[in-house]
Amino acid sequence: MKKILVTGGAGFLGSHLCERLLERGDDVVCADNFFTGQRRNIAHLMSNPYFEVLRHDITFPLYVEVDEIYNLACPASPVHYQFDPVQTTKTSVIGAINMLGLAKRTKAKILQASTSEIYGDPEVHPQTEGYWGRVNVQGPRACYDEGKRCAETLFFDYHRQHKLKIKVMRIFNTYGPRMHPNDGRVVSNFIVQALRGEPITLYGSGEQTRSFCYVDDLIDGMIRLMDSPDDVTGPVNIGNPVEFTMRELAEKVILLTGAGSELVNRPLPADDPRQRQPDISLARSVLGWQPSVPLEDGLARTINYFREVLAL
Repeated sequence: MKKILVTGGAGFLGSHLCERLLERGDDVVCADNFFTGQRRNIAHLMSNPYFEVLRHDITFPLYVEVDEIYNLACPASPVHYQFDPVQTTKTSVIGAINMLGLAKRTKAKILQASTSEIYGDPEVHPQTEGYWGRVNVQGPRACYDEGKRCAETLFFDYHRQHKLKIKVMRIFNTYGPRMHPNDGRVVSNFIVQALRGEPITLYGSGEQTRSFCYVDDLIDGMIRLMDSPDDVTGPVNIGNPVEFTMRELAEKVILLTGAGSELVNRPLPADDPRQRQPDISLARSVLGWQPSVPLEDGLARTINYFREVLAL
């Protein structure tokens, strides 16, 4: 049995990760400040004697004894990370320093949940791990994009300087049950609007693309990366390479919900990427991983979740 710390463990991805680790027999410590994490995400885990919850902000040091650390703590949707951009940057940078310091003290293996946002509005398509990215450092999204880029730098410097066992994964658009209904992300936005019978908002022309990975596939890739040999440090793209336009996604949501929602266009937000698609060749070759849940199946499960949350 490993003792594993999951920061951001009450969040969308973190709660699924905690659940999966407990199922395989690990001892899990969930740390969360509950800014975007929700207690209902982990309520079903509270009776497990090997699950512990700490209300903690990782911009402050944490003193626990652990074998592995999954560092997921950070608001991940524009609505939330732009609410307090300074704190968002602190969470990524100071949080990484604190968690790396903990890993150094305990000799723990540590995984950083990085993001496809480090590629910015890419000029290379699809995006490989070797692409350095195109980010507007002065833009409203930079608090998240640049914070995650700096966290990656810190991870690789701790690896080189202190011989830490690190893993860096770059997460592409993920969706599924336990997404926050008000997180402003496109999948949750479309589903909530459709279920409420409201118009579905398309930003820009609706022709910009994303590649959507169901949460179960993502968590499988995350655990495979953590369990990989020590010389596999990453960064590794984890996402679904099947690309859809926003208009195609909206049409699928309308069909699956049976909604009568119309599509309305709004101006494109600043620095919103036009294309986003992962090259997952490295994940396939090194981790033996690729996503298996088709978008229609994952959307159906996510819609059922939101029906319950919204009591519709």
